[in-house]
Order: sequence, then structure tokens, then C-alpha cells
Amino acid sequence: MSIKTFFIALLVAVPVVGLSVSASAQHRTVKKVTPAKSAKVTVEQIYSLINKHRTSVGLKPLKMNAAICKEADMHSRNMASGKVPFGHDGFDGRSDRLMAAIKGANASGENVEYTTGDAERVVYNWLHSPVHKKNIEGDFDLTGIGIATSSSGQAYYTQIFIKN
Repeated sequence: MSIKTFFIALLVAVPVVGLSVSASAQHRTVKKVTPAKSAKVTVEQIYSLINKHRTSVGLKPLKMNAAICKEADMHSRNMASGKVPFGHDGFDGRSDRLMAAIKGANASGENVEYTTGDAERVVYNWLHSPVHKKNIEGDFDLTGIGIATSSSGQAYYTQIFIKN
């Protein structure tokens, strides 16, 4: 059993209600959170919070890109539907498609999350994970965010970063 398979199996075994899970191919954390009351997280909220953080540390804000949003949205939908497990499966394909579609693109990164919290909780979890924070504060210019909700009400988030 590979490390990746072990962590995915571990994630499946952990009850989702009341938990927030941040994941990357190299780093996973589980934190207890208080579910937000009727939280409807929007792409715009996450985008605003990410750029607010970037400017607070002296970085340029990211620009939203429709092609990146489409890839991020599809990955969130695939995770929410169970088509792919929670994580970064297929990231190489998403990255390759974006590198081909965006003239001058030469680097990419991805953050994923599922939580019962609000937009602040999503961004908080990413910023408190060294790997995710590195993407947020990375040398990227463009971003796209996707959010999808499973039939059980679990929200899945994907943010993809591109250096152009």
C-alpha cells in the first residue's frame, strides 16, 4: 500500500461531520471546526480572502482566469460526486491542459479542501498548512476556484494557481 493510498484510506475512515481536512500530495491535517450556520461559501469570498492575504504580505493579487476556474470546478465536482477521491488525483492532467491553454504559463499548484466551515475556515486551513500556504504565497499570477457540494451536503473546494 502506497503512502498516498494509506492517507486516502485514512481520510475515508475519518467521519466528516465537524471536521475540516486540508490535503495535498505531501501534507494532510485534520482539524475540528464548528460548522457555520447556513454558510454558503462563494468563489468570490475565497478569492477576496486569498488576495487580502497576499497583499498583506506584500504580494500582488492573483487574477481570476476562466479556464482555470473551469478546471478547478470540474475537480471539485468530481470529488463531490465520488468520481475521484478527495485529493489531487489527476492534477498532472489539469496542469497540462492549463499550460497548453494559457500562453506563457510555466508553473502550477493546487489546493483542495473539504470543510463544514465558512470561507474564512477554508482559507484559514490552507494558510495553516505549510504546503498550501506556499501555493497561496507562491510566484503565481492567475488563479481559479471551484466549489461543489455532494448529495450529502459536503462542500469540496479546489484552487489552482498558474504562473504566467
